[in-house]
Order: sequence, then structure tokens, then C-alpha cells
Amino acid sequence: METENIMTIELASMAVAMPEVAGHPNRVGFRGVLTVVDVPSQRAPSGAKGHLVVLTRAAAETALPSLLGMALDYAPALDRHDVRRKVGVITRAEIVGRKLELGGYLFARDFPEIVEEIAKSGKAEGKSAAGGRGGSVQRRAVHGGGGAWWGRRGDSQSSGWKSSLSATAGRLLGLTTAIRSSPKHSQGLRGESHDVLRTEGLGAAGRALGMSYEVTDVLLADARARVWTLTKVTFTGAAILRRDKAAYQDTWIELEI
Repeated sequence: METENIMTIELASMAVAMPEVAGHPNRVGFRGVLTVVDVPSQRAPSGAKGHLVVLTRAAAETALPSLLGMALDYAPALDRHDVRRKVGVITRAEIVGRKLELGGYLFARDFPEIVEEIAKSGKAEGKSAAGGRGGSVQRRAVHGGGGAWWGRRGDSQSSGWKSSLSATAGRLLGLTTAIRSSPKHSQGLRGESHDVLRTEGLGAAGRALGMSYEVTDVLLADARARVWTLTKVTFTGAAILRRDKAAYQDTWIELEI
């Protein structure tokens, strides 16, 4: 008697439902992976004082509402955040397994160069559906204001569900741009105060594109630990940058047309 291996992947998701505008000249959809949860970064993020970081799943799930309506920015060298170049808006955020995935829109007519750069970078490497053959998807609902939340428990048709979700994301319209306020200082559990943290790192030149998040209101499990564990964050934005410049190497971004 053969025993079938069942893989369960947990998801948490939210999105803003906005009206569809066919052929909008200043709107091109994007999707990608912003970061991974419960996994140490490969490089120390900006603002982490040389520490690698781990964003806990619990912290990421709690902070998902803060991603909606936040801006996507970029620097011309694609090596850091530049909050004065807001080239898009985030309208969808979900945690699929350990990946925090995003969707939204780029301001295509205002910033044609970044749309072209993303198109040239090609399809993301190493992408996979949420569940494989014989796998199941468990989608956990989370509740909060500012968006439409939903939850369900799926089965082996997870890849079809993912396609449906992508199609839905393609109909979302982000009309908000992020308002950048002065970051709040947060008191670490060991008594150390922390400012804005960005998952941009140092690396050699490369063409493949990834993403980096910016957070504030950061609480740490232990500020003296070699690897910082982030137990609470508020997302204040994200950036497009070369993957080799990202603190996490498993991030990617592509056009969704």
C-alpha cells in the first residue's frame, strides 16, 4: 500500500478591491516576492548595524495591512531605496509558505525606464506554485481594517487558485500614494532604540531584479543577538533593486500584463 505525501502550505492574504480601468495609460501591473519569513537574511540590511535579520511570520502577518497603499520606489542605480522616486503602489500582499508576495501597479507613463528595466530582467528564477502535486494549501484568514480580507482551505488545485488570485490582482487599481511621515523610534526589548530598517545590502553588479522592504516601529527579541529577530514591524514602503543588492536573495519582481 503506497502512502501519499501531503504537503501543507499556510497562507495569509489581503488586497484592496478597486475598479478596473481598461487600457489605463499610466498603469502596468507587477508582482513579485518582497522577502521571506522565519529565515535569516543573507546580508545585513541597511540600519541593522551589521546584523543579519529574521522577520517572523507572526510579525509579517500582523503587519500585512501596513503594506497596502504603500509606495514602490527605486534609485537609478537600482542599489538602494529612494523615497523621492515613487514609481508604483502596492495593492496586494500575501504570505505563501515562507514568501511574502506583492502585487500592484507601476506608473508606466511617468516612469517608462523602470518598466523597461523590469521587462528586460526577464522572468524570475526559481519561482514555483504554492503547492505541488499531491500538496494542499491552507489559507488562514486574518482580520483588520483598510482592505478586503478573505480566507479558505484549498486542496491539490492550489496552482489553479494561484492563477485565479493573480487574475484578480490584475484588476486591482491602486489610487493611493504613500505619505511618508517621520519614522517612530521603537524601544527594543533589551533597551535599544531602532530607526528605519531597509533590506538593502551590499553586493556586486548584476541584472536580475529583486525587492527590498522598509520598516519602522521595529521590536527585537534581543538587540544583542548576532541575528536580530524582528517580532514587530510596520511596513512603510518597498523598493525595486538589483537582486545582488538585496539582503534577501530570493526576492524577484516581474511585469503582470
